[in-house]
Amino acid sequence: MLKKAVIAIFIFISLFFLTRRVFSLECVQIADTKQREDCLIRQLNDLARTASTLKSEIQYMDTQIALTALKIQQTEEKIKTTEKEIEILNSRIEGLDTSLNYLSKLLVERIIEGYKKRSVSIFNLLFDTSNASELIGKIKYMKTAQDNNQKVLVQVQETKLNFEEQKKLREEKKLELDSLKKTLDNQKATLNNQRLAKQKVLETTQNDETVYQRLLEQTRAEYAAIQGIIARKGSETELRQVTKGETIASIIQGASCNSSGGHLHFIVEENSNVQNPFSYLKSVDNTNCSGSSCGSGDGDPFNPSGGWDWPLNPPIELEQGYGSTWGVRNTWVGRIYSFHNGIDINGSSNNVLAVADGTLYRGIYSVVCALSYVRLVHKDSNIATYYLHVYSN
Repeated sequence: MLKKAVIAIFIFISLFFLTRRVFSLECVQIADTKQREDCLIRQLNDLARTASTLKSEIQYMDTQIALTALKIQQTEEKIKTTEKEIEILNSRIEGLDTSLNYLSKLLVERIIEGYKKRSVSIFNLLFDTSNASELIGKIKYMKTAQDNNQKVLVQVQETKLNFEEQKKLREEKKLELDSLKKTLDNQKATLNNQRLAKQKVLETTQNDETVYQRLLEQTRAEYAAIQGIIARKGSETELRQVTKGETIASIIQGASCNSSGGHLHFIVEENSNVQNPFSYLKSVDNTNCSGSSCGSGDGDPFNPSGGWDWPLNPPIELEQGYGSTWGVRNTWVGRIYSFHNGIDINGSSNNVLAVADGTLYRGIYSVVCALSYVRLVHKDSNIATYYLHVYSN
C-alpha cells in the first residue's frame, strides 16, 4: 500500500513539473502578442511565489528574458507605426501648405480686383447699361463675385486651421517617437542585464543545485542576523569613547556569518530608523561592482551627497547598494529579502574608521550564525552607525 502511495506521489510531481514546462512552451508559442504577454506575466508571478530550486530560478529568469524580448518587439512595432503616422502627417502638411498658398494667392488677386472696381455704383451701372436684363446680369455677377470671395476666405481660414492642427499632431507624434526610442533603449539594456544576471547565477552556483541551496541558506542566515542586530538583540559591550577617523575595527577576511567574502556592511540609523548611507557620505573615488560585473554600468546607484568621510579608506568598491538592489532583483538574494538596509563596501585597507565622535560598542549576534559587529552612538546626536562583518580593535 505504501509503495503504491509513493508511486502515485512520484507521478503527481512528474506531471506537475511537466505541466509547468508545457505551460512555458505554450506562452512562447502564442501568436497574439497581448495574450502571450499575459501568459508570461502569469507564469512569472507563479514562479516568483514558488521558486525554491535552481531549476525554477533559471526558469524564472528565462521567463523574464522572454517577457522583456516581447516588450522590445511591441515597442519596435509601435516605433514603426509612429514613424509611418509622421510620414503621413508630413504628406498632409505638404499638401495643405500647397493648398494654402494657392488659396491665399487667389484671395489676394480677387481682393485686388475688387479694390479696382470699388468705385462702381448702382448709378454707374444704370448709365452704363443699355437695358434692364443687362443690368440684372451685372448685379448678379457682382453678388456672385462677393460670395465667391467669401467662400475663398472661409477656405483659407479652414485650411490654415487644419494646417496648424496637423503640425501640432506631428510634433506630438515626434515626442511620442522620442519617448518610444528611449523606452526601447531601456528595454534592451534590461534584456542585456537579465541575460548577464542569469549567466552570473549559473557561474556562482556552478549550475549545481546543492551550491544554490547553500547560498540560499547562507543569505537567509546573514539576513536574520542583520535584522536581529538592528532590533538590538545582539550582545553588546561598551568599549570606549572614539573620535572621528579613529580606527575602530577591521574587516574579517573570508566567510563571516555565512558571507562568502570579506566586506563591511555599513548601516546608518537615525531616530531608530534605518537611513540611506549615501545621504550622509561624501563623494569619493569608487568602483561599482554591485551589478553583473565591476564597472558593468548596470549596478546600484552610487550617489553620495553628504559630508561624512567614509568608514574605509578610498578608493571604495561598492559590492551592494541600498534599498532594492541589483542583487535583490536579479539573484537568489531576492528570495530572502527585498530591501538591503545598508551598503556593502570594501576599501584600500581592512581598517574600519569612525565616521563621527561617539561611544563605541562591540557586539555579536549568535542565533542562526555568529555575526560580529561594532556600533557607534554619535556624540550629541540621535544617529548611530553599525559596522558589520568586523572584529573590534
